[in-house]
Amino acid sequence: MILTAEQLGYLTTAAFVLHVGAGSLALISGTIAISVRKGGRLHRVAGNVFFGSMLVMAAFAAYLAVAVPDQLVNVFIAILTTYLVATAWMTVRRKEGAVGGFERCAFVVALILCAPFATLSFQLAAGLPPLFKSAVPLKGAVLIAIYAFTGILAIAVISDAKVVLSGGITGAPRIARHLWRMCLGLTLATGSAFTNGLARFLPGPYHVPLAFFLPQFVPLALLFFWLVRVRLTGWMSARPS
Repeated sequence: MILTAEQLGYLTTAAFVLHVGAGSLALISGTIAISVRKGGRLHRVAGNVFFGSMLVMAAFAAYLAVAVPDQLVNVFIAILTTYLVATAWMTVRRKEGAVGGFERCAFVVALILCAPFATLSFQLAAGLPPLFKSAVPLKGAVLIAIYAFTGILAIAVISDAKVVLSGGITGAPRIARHLWRMCLGLTLATGSAFTNGLARFLPGPYHVPLAFFLPQFVPLALLFFWLVRVRLTGWMSARPS
């Protein structure tokens, strides 16, 4: 069945609405999950809602990246988002000290996903023609974001390799793995909402005020707080079993 241009337009509009709706739900549930007592019922419920809504948001982001011209790089960002929240969710679902097919596949996905970002980062740093066309100039904050994605993926590849080779993960490193991947997923959702979404409603040509970059640093600050608390304090041992 071949869709007409009008039908494709309706489909793209529906995908955009679902993308925005799922992203909004992810921001709310993610904020709740990161704010309440860890391990409690509300934390688990909010975390599961965040996980599901992030998957929906990323799926429609990938569709829009294909349907809208010069947005192909967003396909890889959607896959990165899915990878981060899926591995974070599975980390606490998997029994401590165990590893399975999911972790091995996640390592392969991270390795494959790192390749185009590393290539693009090298091309931009060397002044070569970029691997992807983009409707947004690959400079300034966007360039910094690409370098950041490359670094995140490099860390993720190393982290996944360690988990697979050691046969699992336990204790504080397990919680830290869950935290940094979930918080980075929330950071991506926050950044997308403010710099790519709300900024488009401003009058005049599309631009992103400096203040719109600030909200995405809130999940990063909370990530730093929780990583320090989990890794460098007795929080883990003091938690009720």
